[in-house]
Amino acid sequence: MKDLKLTFAILTVAIVWGTTFLSIRVAVETIPAWFVAGIRQFLASVIMLLILLYRGEFQWIGWKNLGYQIVFSLLMLIIANGLTTVAEETLTSSLTSLISATSPIIVFLGSVALGLQKFTIRALVGVLMCFGGILFIFWDGIKDLANPDYRFGILLLFCAIAGWASGTIYTKKLNIQSKNISLNLFYQFAFAGIMQIIFAFLFSENYNFENWSLKSVSAMIYLSVFGSVAAFFAYHYALRKVSPVQVSILAYVNTIISIFLSWLILDETITMKFIMAAVLIIFGVFVINYNPQMFKKQRIE
Repeated sequence: MKDLKLTFAILTVAIVWGTTFLSIRVAVETIPAWFVAGIRQFLASVIMLLILLYRGEFQWIGWKNLGYQIVFSLLMLIIANGLTTVAEETLTSSLTSLISATSPIIVFLGSVALGLQKFTIRALVGVLMCFGGILFIFWDGIKDLANPDYRFGILLLFCAIAGWASGTIYTKKLNIQSKNISLNLFYQFAFAGIMQIIFAFLFSENYNFENWSLKSVSAMIYLSVFGSVAAFFAYHYALRKVSPVQVSILAYVNTIISIFLSWLILDETITMKFIMAAVLIIFGVFVINYNPQMFKKQRIE
C-alpha cells in the first residue's frame, strides 16, 4: 500500500506539473494573465487556510519569518509564476516549458558565483549543452523575433526564470529551515494572490468578466487546486519517502509531458530543431545535476 501511495504521489507531481504550462495557455486565452496568476494563488491560499484550520495548525509566524515568506513569494510566485503566465499570452506552452527547463542552469551559475557550489568540467559540458539548446530554439524561430509581442514574451520569460533562480538561491544562501511548510505556503500564496490581483486591475486593459470562457476558468481552477496545492502535498510526500535527487528526476519528465500535451491538445507545431533543443537542454540539466543516488533504490519506511 505504501508503494502504491508513493507511486501515486510521484505520478501526481509528474502529470500535474507537466500540464501546468498547458493549463496556463488555456486559461489566458480569455482571461488576462495577471487575473489568472492572482486568482490561482489566492484560491490556493484559501484552500491552504482551510486545511490549516482543520488541522488546528494556523497561527501567526512572526514578523521575521513573514519577511522571509514575502521575499520568497515575490521571487517565486509574483515574478517567476506571474511573468511566466503573462509571457504565455504571446508564447506557446511548449516553448515556455522548454525555455523554463533551463532554470536549473541559472540556479547553478548563480550558486557558483556566490560560492555555494563548485564549477566542474562536467558542469561546463552541461551548460554548453543547454546553451546549444537555446540556440536551436532561436534558430528555429528567428523570424518570430521580428514580432515585438514575441520578443516581449521572451524577455518576460527570462525575467521569470531569473526570479525562480533568485528565490532558489535565496533559500540556499539563508539555509531557511521550516517547521511548518504548509503554514509558510499559505502566507506566500495569500501575499502573491493579493498583489497579482491588484496588478490585474492596474495593468489589464480589458477584463470583461462575461468574456471569460468556461474552459479558461476551469483551467485556472485546475491550476489552483492541483497545480498549487495537490502537487505540493504529493511532492513533499514523495520527498519523505525517497531522496531529493530521485524526486528531481521529475523535472525532466515534466518537460517531456508538457511538450507532448501541447502538441497533442493544442496542436502546437513541434519541429525537428525544437526536439533537438529539448534533448540538449534536458540532457544538459541532467549532466549538471547528475548524482549516482538518483538510481539507487531507497528503503521505504
